[in-house]
This record gives sequence, structure tokens and C-alpha cells, in this order.
Amino acid sequence: MIETNNIDTSTDENHLISERREKLTNIRKCRIAYPNSFKPLDKAEKLHTLYDNSSHDELVEIHANVTVAGRMMLKRVMGKASFATLQDGQSKIQIYISSAKINEELYNEFKHWDIGDILGVTGNLFKTKTNELTIDVVSIELISKNLRPLPEKFHGLTDQELKYRQRYLDLIMNNETRELFIKRAKIVQSLRDTLTQEQYLEVETPMMHPIPGGATAKPFITHHNALDMSLFLRVAPELYLKRLIVGGLDRVFEINRNFRNEGLSTRHNPEFTMLEFYESYADYKRMMEITEQIIRNATMCSIGSLKFSYQGRDVDLEKPFDKLTIAESIIQYNPQYKMDDLQNLEFLTNEVEKLTKTPHKNKSLGVLQLLLFEETTESKLWQPTYIIDYPVDVSPLARQSDSNSEITERFELFVVGRELANGYSELNDPEDQANRFKKQVDQKDAGDEEAMHYDADYIRALEFGMPHTGGCGIGIDRLIMLLTDSASIRDVILFPQMRAE
Repeated sequence: MIETNNIDTSTDENHLISERREKLTNIRKCRIAYPNSFKPLDKAEKLHTLYDNSSHDELVEIHANVTVAGRMMLKRVMGKASFATLQDGQSKIQIYISSAKINEELYNEFKHWDIGDILGVTGNLFKTKTNELTIDVVSIELISKNLRPLPEKFHGLTDQELKYRQRYLDLIMNNETRELFIKRAKIVQSLRDTLTQEQYLEVETPMMHPIPGGATAKPFITHHNALDMSLFLRVAPELYLKRLIVGGLDRVFEINRNFRNEGLSTRHNPEFTMLEFYESYADYKRMMEITEQIIRNATMCSIGSLKFSYQGRDVDLEKPFDKLTIAESIIQYNPQYKMDDLQNLEFLTNEVEKLTKTPHKNKSLGVLQLLLFEETTESKLWQPTYIIDYPVDVSPLARQSDSNSEITERFELFVVGRELANGYSELNDPEDQANRFKKQVDQKDAGDEEAMHYDADYIRALEFGMPHTGGCGIGIDRLIMLLTDSASIRDVILFPQMRAE
């Protein structure tokens, strides 16, 4: 249970709620309980910016009359005069109420209003003896009655699960939470601004797909009653965005909600936000360049420096991001392995099986190297590092390398030990793509729930001709985690998925 003002049992909390409901009943007898006519004209944050450096005499001279609405977070009743604090968005402002300025009946009503009530006030600014900017109230109105006691001010809202479940309460009580999500909005706007300046067009693609595609992931399934057909919540917008490239929209991006029927962790939520962008006549090298540009711009927008700390360790986004193949990264971060080991199928099979405690027979050399990388190296990539040249077997939508048919022109960007972006030169050969889809179907028939379906319409689109194209996806939630020093993805999603109460 939340700790609340002067109460520490659920019985006492229910008693307070009952008292407040009784107050609401009495209000209903006298007037409209939840009026909607009050219009605030001023914001506390702007008032502080304008007048915090003004003296009391200056405020009296200019006769600064203001109208503010906010939630009452503190109240000190002192006979015929009282002080209270209103929380207005990101800021707070003190108000002074006296029976000399408002009629005594209204003042007596105010004395019985509760912490958490939303009030509207009009009055003149002045400075107290402690030099605090304050509104000398000439009119006051109860706008919205609070029926549930807020957490006790000293302890605040500290239960992490409760913060996720009742984000509205977290936002009321914790200024840091409000600031984080304001910063999130600014970062997302920065992503838009960077791509718009690069002549990308923002588009919207369907969230319900007849065939799941664009990523190897287990989808959520729903049903459309009127069409009497199953639909899949989007696992990725990729195949629709590339249909637009076929149609001649040469640079497109979408900030999209994706849904994957997978587990929950500090870095996974079944509903998450991605930025995906595609550019005609580009390749994966161009995508790496613009990915760095996007991330650096977002970092400067939110932090103001390309060097910062994440969970107590330094991160440097100023230097060019490192580029390593899967094999090179394994050797660099795990000196017990040699290149000869990574070219030995039997050695890799035994090593991966030992680490994963799962059989991995009949896997290709590239796939085994990737599995070894995930087990031994991924978490060690703290500074920004591009891992390049992924095997064809795990990259069904990426273009093969012209110099090595076993690998694709693909990269993944890792920062602070986790994947942040995934991009490649797009596969635009319809016959090659059809064969890749068929292999995915074979894997699905063999029991792989994350393997892709065969998308005949997408193949038809490619048969009309798609120029060589570069594409990339950036995990926005993980980017926000990085730029707000948040340890869990739930910290940066307003309403993360939770088990039923």
C-alpha cells in the first residue's frame, strides 16, 4: 500500500477516501462539482522565468496579475491566512490565501480542501520575506476534487512496480519522471528533424497485417470480424516501406509501434517503438553514416554533449564508431579464441553447445559464429560498435555481398552492451528474395515460430523493380534508455506491459 499523509493502513486510507467522497457529495449539493469554465492564462514555469529575479517592490509596481491552475501539493493553514503550493506541469508556485482578499465563506471552504485537489486561482504576484515568488489570491476555485490520498510527501512514490502500473501517480509525485518523458518527446522530435532535413518523407503503414513480415519474430494474432480473417499485429513495417520505395518514394521513414509476442526483460517490451528509414540508391555504408548522424543529433538535443555517463560508465559518441566483423569482435573481446577456432565447424559446434546447453547440429559456420558472439561478446560492446557482415542464413531480407556469398551487407550497432540499430543493403532481387522466403517457410514448418511467411505480394512488388536501397531500424526505447541513463525499458515507456494485478 502507498504511504499517505498521516495514514499507514489500508483501513485508514479507505476512511480518508470515504471522507473525501462525503465532501464531494456536499459540493454537488451546492454547485457543479467538476466545473469546466476556468481558463488558466499563465504557466508557473514561465512566471518563474519572468519574475524570479524581480524584487517585491518591482512586482508591486508592475501589478503582475496572473491566472494559474494546478494541483495542490502542500497546504499550511494559519488562522485567517494560508499558504499552499500548486503544481503546474513541470513547475510549482506558491499561493497566499487570506480572508481579507476572498470572502470568509470561501476561505473556510478552502481550509477543508485536500492535498491533491486541482485549483484555479487569480491574483497578483509578490515576494515573501524569504524571497519566494507567490500569488496573492483574489479569487480561487476548486476545479477537480481528489478522492484518493497522494503518497506522503517525504517518502514519495518509491514502489517501482506501482510506478509502472499507476504512471499517472508517478507523474504527479516525481518530477524526474515528468522530465524523462518530456526529454523522450524531444528526442523523438530530433529523429524526425534529422530525417526531414535529409529529405525523407514521413509515412504511415498498416499495423494489422495479413502476413507477418519484416522481422523474424513471433507475432500477436487478432481477428477481423467483418472480413472473417486472421490478422497479425505488426512485427515490423519494413516490407510496406520498401513497397513505397518501389512506388517511387525515394526516401521514407516511419516512427512506428511494433508488437512481438516474446518475453519481457529490462530491454524487451512486447509493444515497442522503432524508427525505420529507407533510401533509394544507397547501401549499408550510407545507412551507417546517417545512423551516426541521427544518434549524435539526438544526443546533443537531450544531453548537450557526445560524452556522457550511462549507469556509472563513460560513453563516447564523439569518435567514429568502431566497425568489426563478428569473428573480429569475438577475438578482440575474448582472447582465448583464435581465428582458426572460428573457422572450425566442430570446435564452434561444441563451444556453442557448451555455452547455450542446447544442441546446434547442422548449423552453418556463420550462424555458429553469431551464436558464439551473442554468448561471449555482445554484452562487452560498451562503446558504439558496428558489427558487420552477418551470415545470409540469419538475414533473409539483406543483400548478399558481391565478394562473399555466405555473408550479407548488414550491420548491427551495439552500445552499452545491447543492440541499438539494425541495417543493411536491401535485397532487391525478386528471385533471390523468393528463395529466401521459401527457406524461411521450411524453417517455420520445422518448428521455428519466429521464421517468416512467404509474402507473395511483396515478391510481386519487387518484380516491378526496386532500386538498390539502404534501410535501417533504430530502437527508440533503447535509445531513450541510453540518453536518460535508465536501466530498464519500463522506465522509458509510459505504460509498460505488466502482469494482471
